[in-house]
Amino acid sequence: MDTGIRDVHGPLDWRVDAACQGEVGVIFFPPMRSEKRTAKAARERRAKDVCTSCPVRSDCLDEAMANGERHGIWGGLTDQERARLAAT
Repeated sequence: MDTGIRDVHGPLDWRVDAACQGEVGVIFFPPMRSEKRTAKAARERRAKDVCTSCPVRSDCLDEAMANGERHGIWGGLTDQERARLAAT
């Protein structure tokens, strides 16, 4: 029977091995409200610390670059860092 449900990412998706699984997503993406510079730096540092030991960090970064992700920490890089990387 076809339920119509499709696995968007596939069974071997890199996300299942991501170090950020179970982490609080708020450290990887900016809040809806404004954020002080010091709070932003601390949040980004915590997110990057998670990325440092991630076994699929390069897959994460590759996907962010391929999809033009404009927000959040992906593969250990901020949106500004990814923009600079894309410009090179």
